[in-house]
Amino acid sequence: MLQDIYNNTKEHMQKSLQSLQKDFATLRSGRVSVNILDNIRVDYYGTPTPLAQVGSVIAQDATTIIINPWEKPLLKEIEKAIQEANIGVNPNADGECIKLFFPPMTSDQRKDIAKQAKAMGEKAKIAVRNIRQDSNNAIKKLEKDKAITTDESKKGADEIQKITDEHIKKIDNMVKTKEEEVMKV
Repeated sequence: MLQDIYNNTKEHMQKSLQSLQKDFATLRSGRVSVNILDNIRVDYYGTPTPLAQVGSVIAQDATTIIINPWEKPLLKEIEKAIQEANIGVNPNADGECIKLFFPPMTSDQRKDIAKQAKAMGEKAKIAVRNIRQDSNNAIKKLEKDKAITTDESKKGADEIQKITDEHIKKIDNMVKTKEEEVMKV
């Protein structure tokens, strides 16, 4: 029974790490990534649709992204969605495609993005701690139901704490790596 709780805890905490990795992908570092557009939704016949599903999104070089819509009438909608997303660039439409030219980041922008990365890391840590609390509650319930002894309950809580510490350390390392990547010119 305890092993199931451990496995479940590890699985959920791993999902928190994966979620943090996805969040980091939306942050801009030295080289522009198409992932910066992941959270942009375009009004596609009344339905908010991810940008990548209404056209091809390509990073041409370190500072340029090109968006080719599948349907030309969507150019205006895509342009509007990018402006509303406030990602720090204005779209340039030429009737065929939209080009986004990202200027080199200033040191202030780098610091802001590093702060965002830190905040995302804190959110992930909170998620991990909540998972720890749920797991500890499950262990206490087993003890209360007399399914395990008090000693087993104590060992279980210690094991959950080890798993938690391990994942918190991974989150700290991920944040540190992302901050270094962002601050590198």
